[in-house]
Amino acid sequence: MSASARMLRYARRRAGLTQRALAGRAGIPQETVARIERDAISPRAETLQRLLLACGFGLEVAPRPGVGIDRSGIAQLLAVSPGERARIAAASDANMLAVTATARRL
Repeated sequence: MSASARMLRYARRRAGLTQRALAGRAGIPQETVARIERDAISPRAETLQRLLLACGFGLEVAPRPGVGIDRSGIAQLLAVSPGERARIAAASDANMLAVTATARRL
């Protein structure tokens, strides 16, 4: 299912609207709403925005959480015991304190 179909269905359901009620609010035929939700058609951005606004939502560009994160360090930490993780955290803390103290002197 496309992102457009998922977003529209989610927004409509959260707003407590039927497809018919949403179509009436947005001034778009109910069959068009149904076809978008079935992923039979891809709406223009303006149409999707109009439908989402009628549900009380907006169409915005936002960063996706977790994109660009290197998870290899997390996996390595999870592979060691809790005691070893605590030792690593303490060493990291000591290193950070040393760097901070050096930066203050400069």
